[in-house]
Order: sequence, then structure tokens, then C-alpha cells
Amino acid sequence: MIDTSTDKIVTIFGGSRFGENSDEYRQAKEVGAILAESGFTICTGGYLGVMEAASRGARERGGRVFGIVMNQFKSEPNRYLTDKVATDHFYDRLQNLITRSVGFIALRGGMGTVTEISLVWNKLQTGVLSRRPLVLLGNCWKEVVDAWEKNLEVNKADLSLLDFAASAQEAVDIIKKKSEGVVV
Repeated sequence: MIDTSTDKIVTIFGGSRFGENSDEYRQAKEVGAILAESGFTICTGGYLGVMEAASRGARERGGRVFGIVMNQFKSEPNRYLTDKVATDHFYDRLQNLITRSVGFIALRGGMGTVTEISLVWNKLQTGVLSRRPLVLLGNCWKEVVDAWEKNLEVNKADLSLLDFAASAQEAVDIIKKKSEGVVV
């Protein structure tokens, strides 16, 4: 078990398919760098795309980077991790991504990213997880959340648990402000 008792951890979610030339990769790399410079440890799913970019940004600024990896996956974790936590099941992986963190930033991704956001959001809604920031970074999220509000059972109190950010700096500013005093 890795000792994280003194770390202020922020988990970053996002798609694995984004390459270095994508906006998502660039934004995630910037998020990782700014978080590391601000004294946060970052946590990701440990593989490619947004996860690699955030890890890379943090490492290039001397930050600590946790990767929560799956024993079932055949691919190798990204090379920017400082620490790995291996899990056997998806739910264990999700729990490890969530329970240590004082806040979350999600960039565009696929169904895995939607699953991660949904689980965090639900834990915040039900009080299973104490109040902490869940920041949706990028212009895709407003439309997605609007569709959820229109087609699912989502109310204003639920929506108040989400923050939207247009830039990496804005996302980190929200994390800094709203994660103060969060105890994990």
C-alpha cells in the first residue's frame, strides 16, 4: 500500500485515445503541470491519452503521479507514473481513483469517462462522498449535462455539484478554491 496520507490528490479522468496533437492531450498536460506546481499529487487511470498527458505534465514539473492500473489490461501503463496501484476489478479501480482525492477534473473521453463521472457525481449526490469539486473541463460537457438534465432524473441540486471550466487554469483554480478543507 502506498502512503498518501500527506498528499492532496486530484484525480483526472479522460479518454485514452487522444494523441499528443489533440486539444485534450494539451489541456490535460497543462492541468497536470499546474496541479503539480500548486502542490497537488495527481491520480489517473495510468494509461494513454488524457491519463498520459496529465501524468507527463505533472512529472515534468516534479510532481507525484499515481496510476491506478488494471491487472487484466494487456497494455503497459504510461512511463510518467511515480507510483502504481494495481487492481483486479473495475470497481476496485474506480474506488481507488475516487476515495483518495480532494477533487476531480474530467476531460472529454468515452464511456469509461462517463462511468467515472457518474460514479463520483452519484457519491456526491447521496452523501457517500463528502462535498468536493467535480470539474468538467472543455466545451463538450455543457451539452452532455444538458442532455442528462433533459432526459434523466437530474435536478438543480444535482447540477450544483458540478463545475464547468473552459481552460486548464480555470479548472485548477476551481479545485484550489473548492478543495480547501476537504478531508479524505
